[in-house]
Parts: sequence; structure tokens; C-alpha cells
Amino acid sequence: MFDIANPFEDFIYVGLVSSLALLLTYFTMFKSGMARMRFKVPAPSQEGPEEYVRHVRAHQNTIEHLAMYLPGMWLFAFAVDPLWAAGIGVIWPVARLFYALGYYKGADSRRLPLYISMPVVYTFLLGAPIGFVVKLI
Repeated sequence: MFDIANPFEDFIYVGLVSSLALLLTYFTMFKSGMARMRFKVPAPSQEGPEEYVRHVRAHQNTIEHLAMYLPGMWLFAFAVDPLWAAGIGVIWPVARLFYALGYYKGADSRRLPLYISMPVVYTFLLGAPIGFVVKLI
């Protein structure tokens, strides 16, 4: 139930999950930067040993998915329910952490966490507009 006295209280968990996702994104950025230094790849080059490229791709892929995940989760929170959004949304940063850790080891090791994180994004991207249409009707 929406509280007029404190309208943002209902969204605390969505905010916490969003913060977790941003921290994960920073982690992948940090690991990518450290790999650049470790493999002595000068900026702005993206070319280097395969292990370096996997670090960079893990970060870039996380950013690409974050662009759909984060606004999707907030829209879902407004259209459907903030607790459901946070509960479903917390799966994404956890799965994406395992995605990155797996990718650092080898490209094939990233698949299962990717398959776990993608339905979260689909749920938000499809659920939010459906929720808004239901509210409209």
C-alpha cells in the first residue's frame, strides 16, 4: 500500500537492489581496468590477450544489460509492485556476478548465469507495460 506520508518508503528495497547492481557494475569496471594494467594494454585499445578481452566483455555486457535491467525494474516497481520488483530484481546482480566470474575463467563458463539473469530482464520489460495497461483499464 502506497504511503502518502512517506512515498519513497515502499521503494527502499528497489533502491537497495539498484545499489547492488551498480556496485556490481563498478566491480566489473574495476576488474577490466586491472586487466588492462596486468596485460599492459594501452588505452584506448580493446585488443589484447583473450583473458584481457574476456574481462572487458564481462564489463561491457554488464553495462549493456544494466541499461535494460535498471529502468525496467523501476518501471515494474511502479506498475506492478516494489517488493516483487526487488525480489525478482535481486536475482540479476547475483547471477551477473557469477556471469563475470565465469567469463574471467572462460567464455563457456558464463552461460548458465546468463541464462539465469535474462528472464529477470524479460520479466521487467514485459511486466511493466502490462502492469501499466492493467492500471489504465
